Amino acid sequence: MNKSELIASLSEETAFSKKDVARVIDSFTRIVERTLKKGEKVSLTGFGSFWISMRPARNGINPATKKRISLPAVNVPRFKAGKNLRKTVRAVKIG
Repeated sequence: MNKSELIASLSEETAFSKKDVARVIDSFTRIVERTLKKGEKVSLTGFGSFWISMRPARNGINPATKKRISLPAVNVPRFKAGKNLRKTVRAVKIG
């Protein structure tokens, strides 16, 4: 499901216009980004949590040249699924 499909689905389920749903989704993503940028955690009970984690500096290899390179430490966004989401996904049969 992509963003436009999500907007259409939410609009159908809530009876809000697609334009209103799109604004809410855009606002939600901006708020999550802004909160993570401040170093804070975003938790949606039952769904999951977003937070920032630091990946330490490490050595790597450039696949094109096979030369060793030094990769700096970076902050990366993380997500952990909540109990309800994990339970729902476990019940899904794939294939």
